[in-house]
Amino acid sequence: MITAEQLKDILERADALHRYLDIDKKKVELEEEELRTQAPDFWDDSVRAQEQMKKVKEIEKWIVGYKNVKQAADELQLAFDFYHDEMVTEEEVDEDYRKAIVAIEDLELKNMLRQKEDPMDCVLKINSGAGGTESQDWAQMLMRMYMRWAEAHGHKVTISNLQDGDEAGIKSVTMEIEGGEYAYGYLKSENGVHRLVRVSPYNAQGKRMTSFASVFVSPLVDDTIEVYVDPSKVSWDLFRSGGAGGQNVNKVETGVRLRYQYTDPDTGEEEEILIENTESRKQLENRNNAMRLLKSQLYDRAMKKRLEAQAKIEAGKKKIEWGSQIRSYVFDDRRVKDHRTNYQTGDVDGVMNGKIDDFIKAYLMEFPVTDE
Repeated sequence: MITAEQLKDILERADALHRYLDIDKKKVELEEEELRTQAPDFWDDSVRAQEQMKKVKEIEKWIVGYKNVKQAADELQLAFDFYHDEMVTEEEVDEDYRKAIVAIEDLELKNMLRQKEDPMDCVLKINSGAGGTESQDWAQMLMRMYMRWAEAHGHKVTISNLQDGDEAGIKSVTMEIEGGEYAYGYLKSENGVHRLVRVSPYNAQGKRMTSFASVFVSPLVDDTIEVYVDPSKVSWDLFRSGGAGGQNVNKVETGVRLRYQYTDPDTGEEEEILIENTESRKQLENRNNAMRLLKSQLYDRAMKKRLEAQAKIEAGKKKIEWGSQIRSYVFDDRRVKDHRTNYQTGDVDGVMNGKIDDFIKAYLMEFPVTDE
């Protein structure tokens, strides 16, 4: 049974969210923005109309989120009072408390995601480190972990490029994570090197092995985001998409390799950005998607220059080796620990099945990024 102090904490946090989010002001803003959608010529400019509808939905989300918090807090207060009149059980009060905590923590967490990129879909790339089959197997395990997380949160995952390992696992994979809410806002916490310690199934002596894989996350731009691509710096290669053979093997050059000669606007340094796409059996679709991924990378670079917090993440992209990891997964000790926040758990199986929300929350609470 919860205490009066726990009830007081819930009510105070609910009131605090009302103030922080300025709900009364948001209700006025929602009315004003909805009025704009009722103009006779509203859909004449479809891009602008979509942006406006997106703005309306964003404001509405905060209002609905707070409404859920307020309702949960009120129901808990009522249940607490009814318990003393013997009208509800302890279990019912505790269940209302659990619901209120979930609603409040969910909104508190979203309140940490204030950057305009946070609600976007994202591109997540995993590269295996040195170490051959063991590291390639680890990269595939991470891919499965993020796919499970995405599935649990209502996101669609599309693999736009995958390079199989020499014997097992993968060398690299690029995944587009779309739909759902705040894919980039949540997964930006996964940027960095992930370290695995386990008794390797690929080692005949049964030795304890250490493997590394890197994870890079960037926002996935859509048609409403304008990103300039210099056409004179773009070149294309074509190749056959890989396959297992048989009737379904791709006999035509549908895979595309986009090369972009990028020049850093601040330092003048030149770098080739290389993007491969084999998602579709149609070359044109692969070209379009490769261009979209290029724009996402260019947008990501511009964004990281603007945000100090992201610049620190970028600086952490060291060689995939000792000393640069953000998180360690120690299978023998049944422990996963994030070295940035010191949050850890013994539920290794749960983590590898995509239960990483507690790590994400700990990171966002530890490294909040305020409005510009």
